[in-house]
Amino acid sequence: MSALLILVTALTCYFLGNHNGAICVSAMLHDDVRSHGSGNAGLTNFIRSYGAGSSVLVIAIDVGKAVLACLLAGLVFAPYGFGLEGRTLGGLCVMLGHDFPALQGFRGGKGILSGWFVAWMVDWRIGLMIAVVFLLGYLLTQYVSLGSVLAAATFGIGFILFHHDNALVMAGGIVMSLLTLFMHRGNIARLLKGEERKTNLLKRKGSQE
Repeated sequence: MSALLILVTALTCYFLGNHNGAICVSAMLHDDVRSHGSGNAGLTNFIRSYGAGSSVLVIAIDVGKAVLACLLAGLVFAPYGFGLEGRTLGGLCVMLGHDFPALQGFRGGKGILSGWFVAWMVDWRIGLMIAVVFLLGYLLTQYVSLGSVLAAATFGIGFILFHHDNALVMAGGIVMSLLTLFMHRGNIARLLKGEERKTNLLKRKGSQE
């Protein structure tokens, strides 16, 4: 397997990640989600700014690109016997593209939704673990960020538990976990200070706390 093929696959997945759902949909509304609220191009800030009813397309874009990147890289690597490693690489690159999109001035989202579906594509058990942990964390506290931070930590733990026998896949999962935690560093600081904002994801625009 050539280094060029790996590079082209990685770059393709990265630029897929550049198509941020919140930015794309807010642009359709002749606006930029990054000019509102926290300034983050993520689902939570989009819902706070435009309402939950407008978020379906955002979710579809962010989920779709994660699934496509993993499938694409997996198919490219599969003939060489590295399908799982390919899906992991595709997931890492699409998350990097989402978080640091070159086509959007390197101002992206935090990758929790895309990362969740990357986990499903690599190993459904990790995806299920993340879902349970996020929902428990959010429903018990109404802090989306706390659910996200716990989910990000679970991401890495899941890869260690289920893929400790595959160093490349485990390392990729740990890097994605650390990347997501890094993107939530501001939220972590506010949570520790008791300054984080609660969010009801089902409320419409104008009815948030």
